[in-house]
Amino acid sequence: MHSSTVFLIEFGAIILALGLLGRFAGRLRLSPIPLYLLAGLAFGKGGLLPLGASEEFISVGAEIGVVLLLLMLGLEYTASDLVTNLKCNYPAGLVDAALNALPGAGLALLLGWGPVAAVALGGVTWISSSGVIAKILGDLGRLGNRETPVVLSILVLEDLSMALYLPILTALVAGIGLAAGGVTLAIALGAAALVLVVAVRYGRHVSRFVSSDDPEKLLLVVLGLTLLVAGLAQQVQVSAAVGAFLVGIALSGEVAEGAYSLLAPLRDLFAAVFFVFFGLNTDPASIPPVLLPALALAAVTALTKIATGYWAARRAGVATRGRWRAGGTLVARGEFSVVIAGLAVTAGIEPSLGPLATAYVLILVLLGPLTARYTEPVATRLARLRRRSASRADAQQNPPTAHLDDQDTVGRP
Repeated sequence: MHSSTVFLIEFGAIILALGLLGRFAGRLRLSPIPLYLLAGLAFGKGGLLPLGASEEFISVGAEIGVVLLLLMLGLEYTASDLVTNLKCNYPAGLVDAALNALPGAGLALLLGWGPVAAVALGGVTWISSSGVIAKILGDLGRLGNRETPVVLSILVLEDLSMALYLPILTALVAGIGLAAGGVTLAIALGAAALVLVVAVRYGRHVSRFVSSDDPEKLLLVVLGLTLLVAGLAQQVQVSAAVGAFLVGIALSGEVAEGAYSLLAPLRDLFAAVFFVFFGLNTDPASIPPVLLPALALAAVTALTKIATGYWAARRAGVATRGRWRAGGTLVARGEFSVVIAGLAVTAGIEPSLGPLATAYVLILVLLGPLTARYTEPVATRLARLRRRSASRADAQQNPPTAHLDDQDTVGRP
C-alpha cells in the first residue's frame, strides 16, 4: 500500500509539473521539449530529487510515447503522398542524409566510440524535428509560403527513412550477426512495401474495418492494433516504432482524421513522459565533459541543415530569400533525435552518447526558432554588404574618367 501511495504521489507530481512546464513554454512561444528534458535531468540519477517507485512505470510510458509519436506521424501521410515524395524529392533526401548524418558519424569515430555509435549519432544529427518545425511554421505564418512544401517534403522523406534506418540501428545495437541483421532488414523492407501496397490498393477496406461511429470503440481498436503490431515488430527485431508508423500509413480518410484527434492528447502525454525518461537516464554531471563537442556539432549541423534547405529550395525554383528561410527552418532537432539516442543508450553502446545527444538537442531545439526567424534577414544583409564592398573595390580599381568636354576646357584662357 505504501509503495502504491508513493507511486501515485510521484507520478501525479510529474504530470502536474509537465503540464506547468508546457504552459510556461507556450507563453514563451518555445517548444516544451527542452524543459521536459531538463525536468528529467532534475529527477534522474545525480539530479536534485531522484525518483523511486514510479520509475518503472515511466519506462513503460516512454515506450508507449515512442509508439504513439510514430503512429501519429503515419496518420499524417497517405501512402500515395509518400510514393509521390519519393519520386519527386529523393535527391533532396539524399543530400540531406549526406550533409547531416556524416558530421555526427564522423565525430563519433573521432571520439573512438566505434561504428555502432557512429550510426546512432549520425541518425541523431540527421533527423529534424517535425513537431517543432510545424509549430515554427505556424507561429511565423509561413504555412502558405512557397518554400514550405520543400521543407515539408524533406521532413516526409526523413520520416519515411526511419522505416529503413530504425531496423538497421536496432539490429546493430542488439549485436546480432550480419546474416540475422540482413534478415531483419529484409523483413522491415518487406513489411513497409506490403503496407504501402495494401494502403494504396485496399486502404478503404482497412479503414472500414477499423472505422466506428463511437469514438471510444475507434480509440480502443486503433490503439490496440497499434500496440499489437508494435509488439510483434519488436519481437522480430524490426522496431516497435516502425510497426506503429506502418499502422498509421495504412489508415486513411475519416478514420485517420478521427483517430488523430482522439490520440493527440495521449501522444502529447506519453511523449512528454518519454522525454522525461530520457532525461532520467542521463546524469547531469556527465553533460559538462561533452558540452564542447555538442556545441561544435550543433554549429556544424546547423550550417549543413541551412545548406540542405537552400539547395532543395533552389532546385524547386524558390527565390533566394525563400531558400534561406527553408534552410533556417530545418535546423531544429527534437523527438526523433532523442528516440534514436535512447535506443543506443538502452543497449549500453556508449555511456557518453546520451549526455551528448541531450546537450545537442537542447541546443538546437532552442536555436531552431531563432534560425528560422533570422537566417533570411541576416543572409540578405550580408549579401548587401558584399555587394557594397564589391562596388567600392571596383570603383577604386576603375576610377571614373573626366568627360571630354571637361578635358577640352582645361588650360583654356
